[in-house]
Amino acid sequence: MAESSASGSDAVAATLRPMVLSAPVRLGRTRLVCVDGPAGSGKTSTAAALEAALQAGGHEVRVVHMDDLYEGWTGLDAALEQRLVDQVVEPLAAGRPGRWQRYDWTRSRFAEWHDLPPPRLLLLEGCGSGALDHSAYVSLLVWVEADRDTRLRRGIERDGPQVEPLWRAWMDREDVHFDRNRTRQRADVRFWTGDGRASYARVDT
Repeated sequence: MAESSASGSDAVAATLRPMVLSAPVRLGRTRLVCVDGPAGSGKTSTAAALEAALQAGGHEVRVVHMDDLYEGWTGLDAALEQRLVDQVVEPLAAGRPGRWQRYDWTRSRFAEWHDLPPPRLLLLEGCGSGALDHSAYVSLLVWVEADRDTRLRRGIERDGPQVEPLWRAWMDREDVHFDRNRTRQRADVRFWTGDGRASYARVDT
């Protein structure tokens, strides 16, 4: 494993950008980049910085957040994986537009549908984005992590202290999911964000 370091989301994006652009196209005409890792690790910030860096270079990129696909706090399950394959992966692999349905967390039900014309680059961000079910279509699997206490603190700061029991239960579920899917072990590149810096190790295959 070759190791290096980067500081801040912009530096992380600069590290990832050439990896993304040199990765093989495996999902129809689309490079699928999955930014996975446990809740509170910094995946959303990583994906946003990468999106900005790619767009600044004139590249067409779309982002789908797994938060919009979970069926609530217990939604990291097999039904999610099948829904992702049915609504996003299989259509794009066939050269057709994807069409996914957003889950409304406030109303506890699925809401409107979103069309997804086949993009050149698709960033799929969130816990479970790198599941084994669609691994054959993934161009680059990025793993972002931080220690459990840091992640829980970030979650409570963002969502409020009333969600701590829900966050703890989610963290237990994601541990099972990541172990079953061997997500961290399969990642092409790993980032650590737990100490105020973002360090990375690229996995040589």
